[in-house]
Amino acid sequence: NCTGEEQALWECRARPWGEHNCNHVEDASVECSGTHPAATSASLHPSRGMHIPTLSNLLPTDSIVATLGTLQLVNGLDRCAGRVEVLHDHMWGTVCDDGWDLLDAAVVCRQLGCGTALAATHGAHFGRGHDPIWLDEVNCTGTEETLFDCRASTWGANNCFHGEDAGVLCSGTSEGDQVRLVNYGSRCAGRVEIFHRQQWGTVCDDNWDLVDAAVVCRQLDCGRALSAPGRGQFGRGEGIIWMDETNCTGAETSLSSCPARPWGTGNCYHGEDAGVVCSGSLVSGFAPVRLVNGSGGCSGRVELLHNGKWGTVCDDHWDLLDAKVLCRQLGCGAALLAPHRAHYGQGQGPIWLDTVRCAGTEAALSECSSKGWGTHGCEHGEDASVVCAGSGLSDLGSLRLANSSDPCSGRVEVFHEQRWGGICSDGWDLAEAHVVCGQLGCGTAHAAVGSERFGTGDGLIWVDAVECTGMEGALLECRVKLWGAGSCGSRAHAGVVCSEAA
Repeated sequence: NCTGEEQALWECRARPWGEHNCNHVEDASVECSGTHPAATSASLHPSRGMHIPTLSNLLPTDSIVATLGTLQLVNGLDRCAGRVEVLHDHMWGTVCDDGWDLLDAAVVCRQLGCGTALAATHGAHFGRGHDPIWLDEVNCTGTEETLFDCRASTWGANNCFHGEDAGVLCSGTSEGDQVRLVNYGSRCAGRVEIFHRQQWGTVCDDNWDLVDAAVVCRQLDCGRALSAPGRGQFGRGEGIIWMDETNCTGAETSLSSCPARPWGTGNCYHGEDAGVVCSGSLVSGFAPVRLVNGSGGCSGRVELLHNGKWGTVCDDHWDLLDAKVLCRQLGCGAALLAPHRAHYGQGQGPIWLDTVRCAGTEAALSECSSKGWGTHGCEHGEDASVVCAGSGLSDLGSLRLANSSDPCSGRVEVFHEQRWGGICSDGWDLAEAHVVCGQLGCGTAHAAVGSERFGTGDGLIWVDAVECTGMEGALLECRVKLWGAGSCGSRAHAGVVCSEAA
């Protein structure tokens, strides 16, 4: 008996687990609007010369729930092992084992949050399926986000029978055992996230040290722990903080086995998210990347790790194709902007890359063509930057002016997480006001004011700081600090009076 406000089904009122008077002819089902029709785009298979469709437009890219809901492992000991089945055209079907290998299995395991691939089974190892065989000749590179991004034959086109059903055995063997490191560009370094109750969440840095990090590195088969940074060094996560006051002995086989406060209890915020850097991150095939001085780890100055040192990228020829590769590498969604001229401040140390030219299809920025490591004619005033959709900056496109009878004057508010909230007035002046007025089609700014003119509304401040030059076309092009980080000293709300105001 759900109210509709719950975050997960198990939060709804119901009889105790396993108590019922039902049989399986009464099994409940759901059909969601996120179901997508079959893919229609096509590309040429590199090794067979065949015209084979890609499947990535099956899924809403912003919905992990939809992604998980279209793939399952059946007949294994747990949800991280079994026969691979995919949902298409409202029916579950299997995958033929022609060409099925560990690269394909790796994508499946990663998509399901089940760790690394231990085996890619053939010959219906987990039993024969029923109904359609949906996919055949699956050919993943191993870097895809989901199975549906891999090349494969057309839906339902195959010469297989269910004795050839493909299977997977992943390293994650229970929900608490699954851990990942994100927002660094290497699977062996980044913000620590753990999968519990079907939801990824972060770990607080209270008591976080190298002993805890060593357990994570060993669990991920990433070598030894090099550092255990806190304070959200790899960007602030979202959603729940699952673990706090973690205190591993170092002998545990998984992070969830370490002593800690009860799941989801603590006094932390995402500015305290714990991170890990393992030795395995230094031998990755791709140079690790990070975004600095931005918001949430998905916007900022571009930096790469090479020869043990972080360095920047020169903005010569830097464009959205380059930004697209970087945003995808970091799991930050689509590229929104590719700012030049040290938009997020000047870096220090080496300038590693110059004249970067990506096609947009590369798996990592270091795969794109350039002048070569350390070869450039640039200075740090030309450091390149990126704004990805995952930064949340796109929400700055939804602005309004509140508490005024005139549409071109009022308190500036941003729509984020289904709520309107204000912008901190600390440092707010005519340059920022001019951008807001222009974005709203209200001319130029006559005044930049604080709460004394248009009030504070319900008091919520979404944006803690904004720094514009006045030349930007929209607020998302300015340097901003998101979302409700709590560093607004005055607690005053920014407002504007534009030239088009009555």
